Parts: sequence; C-alpha cells; structure tokens
Amino acid sequence: MTTSSTFADTRIPLAGGQQGMPAAGFGTLIPDPVAAKRAVKAALETGFRHIDAAEAYRNEDVVGAAMQESFAAGVVRREELFVTTKLWNNNHRPERVRPALEASLRRLQLDHVDGYLIHTPFAFQPGDEQYPMGGDGQPIYDDGVTLLETWQAMEQLVDEGKTRFIGLSDIRLDKVKEIYAAARIKPAVVQVESHPYLPEWELYEFCREHGIVLLVFAPLGHGMEPRVVNDPVIVDIARRMNKTPAQVALAWAVQRGTAFLTTSTNPDHIRENFDISVLPDDAFEEMQHGITTRVRLNQVVETGLPGFIPRG
Repeated sequence: MTTSSTFADTRIPLAGGQQGMPAAGFGTLIPDPVAAKRAVKAALETGFRHIDAAEAYRNEDVVGAAMQESFAAGVVRREELFVTTKLWNNNHRPERVRPALEASLRRLQLDHVDGYLIHTPFAFQPGDEQYPMGGDGQPIYDDGVTLLETWQAMEQLVDEGKTRFIGLSDIRLDKVKEIYAAARIKPAVVQVESHPYLPEWELYEFCREHGIVLLVFAPLGHGMEPRVVNDPVIVDIARRMNKTPAQVALAWAVQRGTAFLTTSTNPDHIRENFDISVLPDDAFEEMQHGITTRVRLNQVVETGLPGFIPRG
C-alpha cells in the first residue's frame, strides 16, 4: 500500500494490476439526480479518484454526466479515475451479464470500467423487474444459475477489456472462499459493510492473505443507531487529534489496509471525509482493542435486498 501522511494519495495494490485502488472512494447512492450530480462533481473537485456506482442505484446516467463535465472542465482525466459499477441480481444469468455491463457503460459514457462487482450473491428472477417479489412479499430467487456461472461470465468481460478487475459485494466469507477456489480470474475486490462496530476480521484476514482489496461501505455507520461517530473511544481520539470523529473512523479504515466509500451531498462533509491523516500508534491500538460494540446495520447478506437502496 502506498500511503502519505494525509492519506489523500493512498492507493491499495490490486492483484495483477499496475494501478492500485484509491483508498478513499465516493459512493453514488444519492436518489435525487440534481443532488447526485452536484455531489459527484464536488467529490472530484475535492480530490476523490474512486467513484463507486451501481446499476441498482438507477443513476448511472447522472454519474456519467458528472464525470464527463469534470473531464471537460479539466478537473480530472479519465485515466486518473477508478470507476466501479455493479451487476444487479436480476442479471445473474450468464447471457445477461455482458448486456448489463454494456448498458451500464452507455449510461456512464465510458468504454470500460475499472471494477465490475456482482452486487450481491443472490440471483433474482431474470427480467426487467429490479425487485421481483412473490405474493409473500419475498424476492423471487432464480435457482437456475449458480454464483460460479455468473462469475465465469464476469471473467469473460475482463478478457474482452470491458473491465479491468472483477469482484464481489455484500457477501459472506464462505461464498468468497467458494468463488476464490474455483475462479480462473480471482476476485480483486470484495465490498462489504464494515466499520469499527463491524470490523469483519475473518474476511479481512482472508482478503489480506490472498491479495484482495477489502472495500468497505458505511464506514461511518450510515448515520444509524448505535452511531459509530458517537463512540466514546472515537470521540476521545478525535478531541486529542483535533479531528472529527468521522475523520478518525475513516483513518482507521485506511490504516488497517482497507479502502472505504463515503457518500454525502454536503460539500463540507465531502471535504471532511477526504481530509484524513494517520492515527498515532496508541490511538490506532485503542480503536483496535477498545471498541467492543458489534452490530450489522444492513441485512443484505441475508436476502440480497440492500437496506440502504430505496425501493420505490
């Protein structure tokens, strides 16, 4: 991992790649299109060089327009950006994987993405319905395709140059191991909820040992209770460092070797989330050992239904 004292230029190596993933990433799950476009442009102006999108967010076109306007304004060049998007659950059938990415590329106005992830390991009934639901109110799952078959279709996209890296998201360790063992092209990235209240140590260790980047979302707890940024250990470290609790939690994420995604529509918060610096050794140890609360905020790993994406 290449780091700086401010973490602004930190990149985490990706297996088989020359360009690492920027440790600080900006997530684009912002339902309002005007706010989303403004936020993505503000993030790029601030210095974020990883943009995380998804078919399921239904705003790839907005993200693409924001990037194109930023390219035209000279804020950033395409080759400086690491752009990720994700395959949604209703497109797990192998014959649907390439068309799904091609549609994402059209919306993003790109000829390739840097990372393409299987959004969740759950296959939904194929079709145009994002959330096919049965009469019982539960998703209609597709038992006609395996996760490995979907993964093998993802591998072909790397062969064709449509994506540089492929990975998994919203997944438990046993499924990661299953794909890793059988894959021709190994997962480069695993994206999961993780924060000081959900450190995911077993998954973290597996990824570290196998050269996989652990990319964490909700690193600040997504504003849900119990609030990570109100933890007494974090608040005390922030006071001593003259930083905010959010900056301390994000610095901990990078310092332990993970990449993170934050999302905000507030330009001040966007800048705050990028302005993070190295924690002193004693503070880092306090974070590692002094925080004992454990809670998962998003139950997507149980059902394939993300808790943070509006379903309307």
